[in-house]
Amino acid sequence: MSNRPLPIPGPGTTFLLMDAIALLKQDHRFVEDLFKKFEKAGDEAFKVKRKLVDQMIAALSTHAAIEEQLFYPTVRLLQKLEDDVLEAIEEHGVVKWILSELEKLAPEAERFDAKVAVLMDLVRHHVEEEEQELFPKVRKAIKPADLKTLGMALEKAKKLAPKRPHPRAPDAPPGNLVVGTVAGVLDRGVEMIQAALGRSHEPSPKRNQASR
Repeated sequence: MSNRPLPIPGPGTTFLLMDAIALLKQDHRFVEDLFKKFEKAGDEAFKVKRKLVDQMIAALSTHAAIEEQLFYPTVRLLQKLEDDVLEAIEEHGVVKWILSELEKLAPEAERFDAKVAVLMDLVRHHVEEEEQELFPKVRKAIKPADLKTLGMALEKAKKLAPKRPHPRAPDAPPGNLVVGTVAGVLDRGVEMIQAALGRSHEPSPKRNQASR
């Protein structure tokens, strides 16, 4: 198995025949890249920080949703790993609360950077546990073909997964399957409205003088 670093995915990236663990690691690398950019941003780079945090919120919300909807329920079928999964779900809950607070907090607020720092510490700890402890156990217990099937299901689930934190929503099936899909659709509706409002405030293009 190759130890080469996984590439950072960009918008619209398509994963072909990627197994579940590789896909989740890809998400981890993408979020870590956002963390590093935030750490390099200047103290008063408020617009940059707001954009990076918004990307973190979207990426982590989607990632948590597909893990809770599909990956963790599958892993819980392996009885020896149930405790690992329960701990991971609790960590997700804390992360989602911080994301919901950051979503409403202005980047100029004195606690904004502190909350992001706590978020990064929690996520990095969570990622380390998953990649060093949980994922190796899962890879040993589940056949490669089944991991690829699960990976395809995770990729499809991303299309309807929420892009905003919903800390009060159920975090286990069947409740999270229903609520997660509805939340995902609503989140995309909010994005469309915000984009439309943004366009409505743009100045109208000047009429062509020659057309008069």
